[in-house]
Amino acid sequence: MKKIIVPIDFSEYSDYALETAAMLAKKNNAEILALHMLEMSEAILTKGENEMQMETVFFLKLAEKRFNEFLDKDYLEGLKVTPIVKHFKVFREVNEVAKEQGADLVVMGSHGTSGIKEFFIGSNTEKVVRYSEIPVLVIKHNPILTEFDNVVFACDFSEESVSAYINAKNMFESLQSKMHMIYVNLPSENFRSTAEMEGKVVSFLKKADGNLDNLSNVTYVSDYTVEKGITNFSNLVGADLIAIATHGRKGLAHFFEGSISEDIANHSTLPVMTFKI
Repeated sequence: MKKIIVPIDFSEYSDYALETAAMLAKKNNAEILALHMLEMSEAILTKGENEMQMETVFFLKLAEKRFNEFLDKDYLEGLKVTPIVKHFKVFREVNEVAKEQGADLVVMGSHGTSGIKEFFIGSNTEKVVRYSEIPVLVIKHNPILTEFDNVVFACDFSEESVSAYINAKNMFESLQSKMHMIYVNLPSENFRSTAEMEGKVVSFLKKADGNLDNLSNVTYVSDYTVEKGITNFSNLVGADLIAIATHGRKGLAHFFEGSISEDIANHSTLPVMTFKI
């Protein structure tokens, strides 16, 4: 991991994300790319070219000043931090910046809560996850511990999930994390017998790894919903992070066979990392 992007909106949640990124950067000797999307109003965009250029420069200078103040943090001491300001608030640009800069990870803060407030639905975080081709780590609280010693990777072990699994495995090997893989069996049309589940996982690992060395790291859980299965298992093993595969622009609702709501990301009290299928 060499470069970490942190979208900054000057909120306490982007502060949480920045502090988390700092911890990861120190551990991996990585650079932080602090990205601010400068939202320009329609009034400015409809003005004449010269007037628009002057106002754009004015707002850029304000953003740079606020940026410098925001980045004056003790936890960033000794780290390479590169501020980047984009003119328009279009969240697919985060992925464009990631490709331009060769970034490895996006770290975002979100005010998601367990209960009524659904932070992913219609949120900027959701938009970044849907467009990002690199992993996105969502932080909801002030980071207390970011060692990520125990990680739960939720997977349906389908052939299209192989790339997400490989990316997750490489990521967590670099972080020296133990990756627990989980298959949730539901009492529905997707129900599978033990032999069917094991057969599917064996076929998956042979294709992904070329061996069965990680077979012992797979746990089969039966529950009424995927969310409950993942949450209960994460609590059982004392997980520090939940990782999930996503189809990107289709949203998080399709990373398992059939469908699943964004409840995992909305309700989890743990940080969530997504990997693009």
